[in-house]
Amino acid sequence: MPNPKRKISRTRRDKRRTHDKLGNKQFIADPTTGEVSIYHRVNLETGMYRGVKVMKGRND
Repeated sequence: MPNPKRKISRTRRDKRRTHDKLGNKQFIADPTTGEVSIYHRVNLETGMYRGVKVMKGRND
């Protein structure tokens, strides 16, 4: 199995790991019902996505 030739410094290691953390999720309010949902997801209660009915909702 290959081994590194040199020790990777703490700075170089930490620079690589800066992108590993999770960010905050962004939410959007549905313009018709006012319910809050996650971006790029179908609202399961109403079945709406970006103002268009795309599937049956739980309320149907």
